Amino acid sequence: MDVLSSQANIAGYKAVMIAANQYQRFFPMLMTAAGTVKAARVVILGVGVAGLQAIATAKRTGAVIEASDVRPSVKEQVESLGGKFIDVPYETQEEKDAAVGVGGYARPMPASWMERQKVEVAKRVAQADVVITTALIPGRAAPVLVTEEMVRAMKPGSVIVDWRRRKAATAR
Repeated sequence: MDVLSSQANIAGYKAVMIAANQYQRFFPMLMTAAGTVKAARVVILGVGVAGLQAIATAKRTGAVIEASDVRPSVKEQVESLGGKFIDVPYETQEEKDAAVGVGGYARPMPASWMERQKVEVAKRVAQADVVITTALIPGRAAPVLVTEEMVRAMKPGSVIVDWRRRKAATAR
C-alpha cells in the first residue's frame, strides 16, 4: 500500500471516530427500558480510500450509511460495505466520460451533473446526523459539496467532518 492510500485509510477511520465523539447521541440502534434510540444516519461524500474506510467504520459502529461519488464504478463497493449509493443519473456522453475518472481518481464533472448531485445530496444531508466529506480531485481544490444552505437545513446537533479541510463542526 502506498503512503497516500495508507494515510487516506487512516483519515477515513479517524473521521468517523471524530464524528462519533462530537455527535451527542449514539451511532447504533439501542433498545433500553426507556425506549429505542434510532441508528445514526451518516452521509459520506467521496468514495475513494478514505470514503470507503469511513463507510466500513461507520457501518461497524451501527450507523445507516449513504454515500455519493461521481464514479459509477464505486457503487458496488459502497453496497458491499453495507451502504446505500446515492445515484445521480448521467444525461450526456460528456458526463459519462468524466465520471469514469483517470487512474481510479475522480475528475471534475460538468456543472449540469453537479447541480443534480447537489439536489440529491441536499435531501440526504437534511436527514443526516453526520456528514463526512472526503471527495478529492488530484491537482485541484476539493469540490464544495455541502453548501451553507444544506448546513442550515440540518437537524440541530448534527455533525459535519470535512476531512479535506481537517475540521469538525456541529450544526446548531
